[in-house]
Amino acid sequence: MILIKARVFLAITVIQVIVLAGLFTWSMSVARARTTEEIPQKQELVQRLELTDLAIWTEARYTRHPSQADFFAPFQDGPSSLEHFPAGSVVAAPDRSRVAAADR
Repeated sequence: MILIKARVFLAITVIQVIVLAGLFTWSMSVARARTTEEIPQKQELVQRLELTDLAIWTEARYTRHPSQADFFAPFQDGPSSLEHFPAGSVVAAPDRSRVAAADR
C-alpha cells in the first residue's frame, strides 16, 4: 500500500514538472514574440512624441527622473531629515565619484 502511494506521488510530481516546464517554454516564446513586435512600436512612439526619461514614480522630483535630479534634492528639508517618500529608499544615491573626477 505504501509503495503504491509513493509511485502515485512520484507520477503526479513528474507530470506536474513536465507541465511546468511546458508552460515555462511557452511563456518564454510568447514573451520573445511580444517584445520583438512591441519594442519597435514603442521606440517609434517615443521618437514621435519626443519623450524624455521614464517617470518611475510620481512622488518626489528626485525619484521621478533619477538622471535629472540634483545631488541635494533628497536633502532639501535638511541633511538629517527623514525620507518622506517610500520610493526614495529604493532609488540609489547618486554616484559622486564621477562628479569628483570631473572637478579635478
